[in-house]
Amino acid sequence: MTNGVYAVPTLARPTVAEVFVHAAALIYQAAGEIWPDERVLLEAHVPSVTGCVHRARVGDRALYVKTSMLGVSLVSLLRGKCGGWPAVREAQREYVKRSDSLLEREAAQLRALAGLDGPRVCAVAGVRGGVIFTEAVTGPTLGDLLLIHPGDTSALVGRCIAELRPLHRPGAARRLGTAGATGERSVDGTFCRKFNGEDAAAYVVQRGTEQWRGESDMVAELVRISVRRLLALRETLPAPAGTSLAYGDLKPEHVLFPDGPDGRPVLLDPGLLRASPMVDVAKLLSRTVLLLAARRPDQATARLVLDGLATVARSHVGRLPLKDRRAWLRHLLVLWLMDTLNIMTTYLSAPAALPLPGLGAALVERAVPMCSLVDAVSADLMDPTGRRGRGDRTLTRILEAIA
Repeated sequence: MTNGVYAVPTLARPTVAEVFVHAAALIYQAAGEIWPDERVLLEAHVPSVTGCVHRARVGDRALYVKTSMLGVSLVSLLRGKCGGWPAVREAQREYVKRSDSLLEREAAQLRALAGLDGPRVCAVAGVRGGVIFTEAVTGPTLGDLLLIHPGDTSALVGRCIAELRPLHRPGAARRLGTAGATGERSVDGTFCRKFNGEDAAAYVVQRGTEQWRGESDMVAELVRISVRRLLALRETLPAPAGTSLAYGDLKPEHVLFPDGPDGRPVLLDPGLLRASPMVDVAKLLSRTVLLLAARRPDQATARLVLDGLATVARSHVGRLPLKDRRAWLRHLLVLWLMDTLNIMTTYLSAPAALPLPGLGAALVERAVPMCSLVDAVSADLMDPTGRRGRGDRTLTRILEAIA
């Protein structure tokens, strides 16, 4: 390790070109097996840090297509976590044969959800050999609508949460059947897997050595301190509920409104797991705050969106005793902070050659204020009196970070 960076020999790492060319070959092979008589065209590449995603046209159908390499993020793969390219390619040949591979589970989850009374999800067009094709969904995203109609935040987010009621009911986990949960992508699981080494800052300085010119030493120290606090706070949380389901990967850009803002939304990319409904609320809160930080709307718009999110959060605890309300809010904030560090450090540790989504590229430039926000709120939550971890103080801190 040098200067807080875990040194991975260059030859041990797959290159972006190797991964993308191989993914394209897998897509054409899978499409040829599923639709042997159709013309297949890969159109625009969709930047992602988790998998290789493209817009595609199969015959006259507009589809989205995604591949997953060994079920790990592209960032981890390109950083050499799974070895060099020959080892990755060989392991991938075996991985795609497994019935529990990540995209096989995602396809099974989408099909299972399509048979329930909610949530409304995109349709699976086909899955083969580690490749999934889904029907394209049109319409504005939740993130788009929040910035256009910030005063409607509680209603828009409420429609999204309402779609999840069948999953959030006690006993819903039994309905997952053989679809298989995606527990390895939980907020808590991801956090503990990422930050279980001696130097959590290794996740944030990598990009700084290649192309990010921000204050990497400052960010690294903020992450170290925040991780230490959050691991301690995690020990104080109640055991996770096990009979309800969380959608798992709920974020504003993956919630679309094809019938307009008054219609039912359609959700993309599930990651179902056995967990409390709080997980979905926390992740949506985290990703909406990151959206605001990246897009930087005016303070009035940001305040309306945050007030709407606070209204949604309060609706989940309205009838609880005061002590239970405080415990619920504390748990929510810890999960939010964990998820924020998960995604921020993924973007910050992405190799320079990997195209980032627009949101990710913007957040790299906002690393100091966002990591400072996590540092400040985690410090508030460590206050034994509980006075510093109140919701109004947190909202103020978020507004300051966004500005």
